[in-house]
Amino acid sequence: MGTAERKNFHRQTPIGNRKIAGLYIHIPFCRTKCPYCTFYSETNLSFISDYLKALFQEMEMARDQFNQLETVYIGGGTPSVLLPHQIQAILERIRQNFQLVPDAEITLEANPADLSLAYLQSLRPSGVNRLNVGFQSFDSQILKFLGRRHSLDQAISSIITSREAGFDNLGMDLIYGVPGQEMESWLATLARAVNFAPEHISCYQLTVEAGTPFASRQQKGECTLPPEDLQYNFFMKTSARLEEAGYIHYEVSNFARGMEYASRHNQKYWNHTPYLGLGPSAHSFRGNRRWWNHRLLDHYIADLSTGNAPIQSDETLTREQLGFEAFFLALRTKLGLHLKDFSEEYQQDLLATKGPMLADLSDAGYIVIQDGMLLPTRSGLAIADRLALI
Repeated sequence: MGTAERKNFHRQTPIGNRKIAGLYIHIPFCRTKCPYCTFYSETNLSFISDYLKALFQEMEMARDQFNQLETVYIGGGTPSVLLPHQIQAILERIRQNFQLVPDAEITLEANPADLSLAYLQSLRPSGVNRLNVGFQSFDSQILKFLGRRHSLDQAISSIITSREAGFDNLGMDLIYGVPGQEMESWLATLARAVNFAPEHISCYQLTVEAGTPFASRQQKGECTLPPEDLQYNFFMKTSARLEEAGYIHYEVSNFARGMEYASRHNQKYWNHTPYLGLGPSAHSFRGNRRWWNHRLLDHYIADLSTGNAPIQSDETLTREQLGFEAFFLALRTKLGLHLKDFSEEYQQDLLATKGPMLADLSDAGYIVIQDGMLLPTRSGLAIADRLALI
């Protein structure tokens, strides 16, 4: 990306008012559990009614802390296991307790198997205007390995029905770096995704987290992740192919078909905009304080049934900690870091304290420093987590 392109990117990047808070709602239910997933969920759907009652109580408790919202993100779990009228009830309660800006981005995560035309047509009146669908792959064997409950045919059908139902902001989640996956298979999945022209594509490298069935299989030697050099190659080819197709690689894992389609909600996590999290295991942030709810559904419901906030713990961040987070998160985004603004806000002059190291990273092709900006390159985005430890 040349100087002129970078300047144009920075002019078009701001989306909405990033000082207005976002709301995340965790739906802790799945019909089945994927063997790689660490997000909290339960497969007993009979608790949905009790959960919704507790969620509405939590909204009333939080209404005075966050009165205006620009984004709503209903995640999970699998929010699409809820019936359309239940999603409608959630959004009606949000509007009763909070002030939504007129053009609020309202996202629903979904599994392709749930997205029949009837379901989507019933969902439309609720106000959901963005779907983020967990396709993960367009390779049947990969879907089977990942333990996904949807088929390839259901994935394709859900795209068609989403468009027929009038959803014009569609996000696809995909996973690469699966044990035994060939580059050819992954590039075929990317090509197929691009042919469907979604407004947003998220590409996540598979990681094996402790406590998951995949971790147990890895310990037994039943599956092995690709070596580091191949994982790097997956990342670089993914970025190159999607940018060639016209997508902006605006964050390590995220690509948008124009910055107007970049996730307004997720950007709030990356620039210390306040956000409220409701539901089991949800996190919230405002100012220099972060707090999070009980992870387990029964604890969450029990607290709210007795009129107590379901908060498990919290932390207060120092200016130094906030500065490190801002630096770490900036290195994960194409927007990068404005050095002067960073120095004024966090009282840290990066060029003075980390000058030699930054110069080495620039020489190695991981970052670019120009026009007062520190910007990660594609190679830098590939190793963003390590860059932040300099």
